[in-house]
Amino acid sequence: MPKLATLLILLILAAMTAPAATESLTAIEPRPDAPPLTLEDLDGHEHDLRDYRGRVVVVNFWATWCPPCRDELPSLQRLWEGLGPDGLVVLGVNVGEDADRIFFFTADYPVDFPLLLDRAASAIDTWPVRGIPTTFVIDPEGRIAYRAIGAREFDHPGITERLRELQQGRSSEPSTTE
Repeated sequence: MPKLATLLILLILAAMTAPAATESLTAIEPRPDAPPLTLEDLDGHEHDLRDYRGRVVVVNFWATWCPPCRDELPSLQRLWEGLGPDGLVVLGVNVGEDADRIFFFTADYPVDFPLLLDRAASAIDTWPVRGIPTTFVIDPEGRIAYRAIGAREFDHPGITERLRELQQGRSSEPSTTE
């Protein structure tokens, strides 16, 4: 079976078995440096995670065929609308699909934050993605501060509070489970 097909099956199975904790993020300690991430968006503009150093970045790995991904996209949009003006960055990394498919998908699921194309699913080889959707919160120093495996309501007050704390340079990190 081709590498991409095998990987996608494993990601689906992992996402299906991950418990749903819609309002929590898991703190990562010690915080590792975020892996490199340089991908083009739907308009062909390149986004490099290093360019967002100094800001909190939410990196969401998703696919159009993934029901939990579709469920959480509106909350990511609301999060971006709410905290984006304060400097929060949201990057949606689509795994394994082409720009046309994503473009047509966004007619039903409109978002204003950048959707990046990982056509060959190479970014998930370097990031600790264990299922789709998987989301990472990168602190202003470029380190992974939080992870969420499975769908979340990203505009939930508990999550937005954690993100605001990171933006303000403080973070209370009681461990949460996924």
